[in-house]
Amino acid sequence: MEYRQLGASGLHVPVLSFGTATFGGGNEFFKAWGNTQLNEAKQLINLCLDAGVNFFDTANVYSHGVSEEILGQALEGLRNKVLISTKATFPMGSGPNDFGSSRFHLLEQAEASLRRLKTDHIDIYHLHGFDGNTPVEETLKALDDLITSGKVRYIACSNFSGWHLMKSLSVSERYGWARYIAHQAYYSLLDREFEWELMPLGIDQNVSTIVWSPLASGQLGGKFRRGQPIPQDNRRSQGGSHGPETNMERLYTIVDALDEVAEETGKSVAQVALNWVLQRPTVANIIIGARNEEQLKQNLEAVGWNLNIEQIKKLDAASEIPAVYPYWHQRQNTKLNPLPNFYK
Repeated sequence: MEYRQLGASGLHVPVLSFGTATFGGGNEFFKAWGNTQLNEAKQLINLCLDAGVNFFDTANVYSHGVSEEILGQALEGLRNKVLISTKATFPMGSGPNDFGSSRFHLLEQAEASLRRLKTDHIDIYHLHGFDGNTPVEETLKALDDLITSGKVRYIACSNFSGWHLMKSLSVSERYGWARYIAHQAYYSLLDREFEWELMPLGIDQNVSTIVWSPLASGQLGGKFRRGQPIPQDNRRSQGGSHGPETNMERLYTIVDALDEVAEETGKSVAQVALNWVLQRPTVANIIIGARNEEQLKQNLEAVGWNLNIEQIKKLDAASEIPAVYPYWHQRQNTKLNPLPNFYK
């Protein structure tokens, strides 16, 4: 297993982490992701550890805390061998203080996550989204206090826009508080908008990317095929997906290119799609999920080899999307606004 340094920190993480949103199946949305219970969770975790994946990602909102509870029970006796990431910000109740990134909510939710996870510290604590109602200073001071108290080791964010992240980094620098070392972001061959601003920001500010949904809710897993019925046994068809409505012709064009590269490499379509993400600038880690052992074993085979530059360029060409303003304007003069170096 390859390990990469996470942003402007001394922490090294495996390039794959295991996402536990499939644990619990607490409502219809999360049942579409999976319904993994404790015994199977232990088996999946042991498979991960055998492969060198010691990084596990969850969130308080996943099945309303059940994912954290199952992960905490499954990791009993293993805590000193693993890294745990969890998140807060999204609603955990109906009250006016049951959501957001206020000091009140973050401190309350951090304590609740620690109890459910059966641990005394969280290795990486994410804001699950940006809270435009709470002053950034209040949020970052609360997170810095969690680090000072020893309850959190590092902080990261998720689903921020460029100005959200840059303002937060500036405030942290101004007051000498802990800064975000990573941004957990939506990125795949099907959804490449991350490259327009967030990737250049990550390069400039040394903020690593942890990628969620690298297979675009399973659409890049090999089951969606031109001329065939849309499969119904997947997360998107069952109401558990994220993202805008898919342009199916574009999806099929990408899958056609993935098929070609898969044949050249002897790998599966999903493995090729995951490996492409791992070779993009700023990417330190991708979160893989699995409903069962076979899916997990397949995803674990996405590492230990690399696509060549020509294969990457083929996939880039098939998945290219027109940029929106101001990015199309900036790309008219790449001497002033150089693109990330995708082909080292």
